[in-house]
Amino acid sequence: MMSDRPRRLARLTVDLSAVRANWRTFADLAGDGEAGAVVKADGYGCGARDVAQALVLEGARTFFVATLAEALDLREALGDAHAIYVLNGPTDADVGAFAPARLFPVLNSLEQIGLWKAAGAATAAALHVDTGMNRLGLPPADVAAARDALARVDVPLVMSHLACASDPGHTLNETQRARFANVAQLFPGSRRSLAATAGAFCGEAYRFGLLRPGIGLYGDNGLDDAAPALAVVATLDAPILQLRDVQAGDTVGYGASFTAPGAMTTATIALGYADGYLRAASGRGYGVLAGAKCPILGRVSMDLITLDVTAAGGAAAIGARVEMLGANVPLRDVAAAARTATYEVLTNLSGVARHHVGAAG
Repeated sequence: MMSDRPRRLARLTVDLSAVRANWRTFADLAGDGEAGAVVKADGYGCGARDVAQALVLEGARTFFVATLAEALDLREALGDAHAIYVLNGPTDADVGAFAPARLFPVLNSLEQIGLWKAAGAATAAALHVDTGMNRLGLPPADVAAARDALARVDVPLVMSHLACASDPGHTLNETQRARFANVAQLFPGSRRSLAATAGAFCGEAYRFGLLRPGIGLYGDNGLDDAAPALAVVATLDAPILQLRDVQAGDTVGYGASFTAPGAMTTATIALGYADGYLRAASGRGYGVLAGAKCPILGRVSMDLITLDVTAAGGAAAIGARVEMLGANVPLRDVAAAARTATYEVLTNLSGVARHHVGAAG
């Protein structure tokens, strides 16, 4: 018998008013240009449909996803009035689905350009030129051939992607900017887009006509330096299932990797790597309960984490919810504890039960 009860007890609260505020930051940076919105990977784990619908209310008109399936889902949510670009481009299996759904593929190679032309697709397509990332994108040696091949194809957008924008002073940034400017001149009727989140903070010269903020919409600026601050979007919390008084010498969790140095109160919460909380944060991360910092003791397991809640005093009670990400547990702290990037922290949480607030804020 099916139930409408949540499958997991951890909860991710997504503040859509904060998403909108963050998008406004990029819209202001864009000036006379435009701020788009990257909502791939289910809106970085925050819910692509809800995020995109909130941003439409704020004025966003252009969206980016990674795959056709993501694009089709977003088209259903938004209707026909907004541009949706598919960053991975078309494949043999799906090239015919773009035109009926009014989707723009981002063409990354001569092979994809040939595929698009052979399909006789009626819609326009964007072009991605690799200027130094050596990932997706048309190699510089193929640009002239691409321009000839696309002579009769509407190319509304030419784009590239910065490899080192997290460090605005990195010399590769200027190299890529100059390469992109030179290539873009070959497509005089096309809009230009180079900067994603961190690139938008690298200076006006990098912004061109269209910004592509991704992680910035969800609360992190993508820079190695922490400034500027953005609004907190995601809050992860989980309930306490059990409390225990442990004594000096007692061990906690698998492998007995933590040994209590003295008497303490521990709480086991309903959160683990099955919820997407990274096991790499074992013994390094923390939660917050009633303003008290509560370190993770021992290993993160599949469904459970044990915390030291001694400092929380009477607030530590069965059912009390401990914040594991949010205003009191910054996204960057969680990423640092897991020795990873903020992007991975958020996208890993895509399976947690979500609660959206601030939709009309």
